[in-house]
Amino acid sequence: MGIKEMLNLARVPSILMLGVVYVTYVLIGGVVFWKLEGDLGQKDISRLLLNKEKLLTTYTCLNQDGLVAVAQVVQDASKVGLSLRGNYTTDGFWKFTSSAVFAATVVTTIGYGNMSPSSTAGQIFCVFFALFGIPLNMVVLNRVGKYMLAIERNISDFLEGKTGRRRCTRFFVHLVSYLSGAVLFFVVPMIVFQLHEGWTYSQTIYYCFITLSTIGFGDFVADSNPDKEYPEWYSILMASWIFFGLAWLALLINHSIDILERLNTHFKLRWGGHKEEDQSGSAECDNPETQVEEEEEIKKPPITQ
Repeated sequence: MGIKEMLNLARVPSILMLGVVYVTYVLIGGVVFWKLEGDLGQKDISRLLLNKEKLLTTYTCLNQDGLVAVAQVVQDASKVGLSLRGNYTTDGFWKFTSSAVFAATVVTTIGYGNMSPSSTAGQIFCVFFALFGIPLNMVVLNRVGKYMLAIERNISDFLEGKTGRRRCTRFFVHLVSYLSGAVLFFVVPMIVFQLHEGWTYSQTIYYCFITLSTIGFGDFVADSNPDKEYPEWYSILMASWIFFGLAWLALLINHSIDILERLNTHFKLRWGGHKEEDQSGSAECDNPETQVEEEEEIKKPPITQ
């Protein structure tokens, strides 16, 4: 009996295989980040300790307690948007436009962490606001994503009727959709953020993806530098970019999930072996997992061909 037949008899659940792939992927990512950032992190710590010693040596009136007090002032100032280069703020973090963007980051679960409510009433309101706002955001983004998908399908059907080539037309429409979304939600914001924030292009691309994927590390946050004066339309443009960009990226991720599921089905059929029709028919009828997968394939819209 070969390995292929043994695997077929063992009937390893697909969820177990996916779990192994998932854990392996995460561990590989951990190793890569460890190798890329570990040595750099140690160098940063050494450099900061050296700067600390130079600071205490230069300013002899500043002892360890004084340094801790200065660090606390810097930390508190960064939370409220106070510029340490002068006794002024750009209306603080909690102006109306910034507060609206903060509300958007709450319901979208981005959560940069650069600003957060400090009052008890604000914290309690944030809990209930997120409790109802996150499901509402998911529903709205789902509807917007379906609307974008419907537009894409209508264009595809129209071109399909003109050309008569289904696969080429759908591939062309998907490609144009991906490229236009990449330009609208990555390239254009990259230029805007580079001009108004002074970031490099690699930092802006990094910020755009971390934001639209709702990871939201908070190491780069637009419209939050107290030493810069931003135009009034900047926050509105940013909130609109976040909303429609999330819908587009969710659509793109759904397409990627569909491709992975199709690959998973292909490899299961290829490696799992083929049975006779009468045996497979009776076995699949008794297998709830197979029924669920078949129902999902029937209900799933033909996104890609």
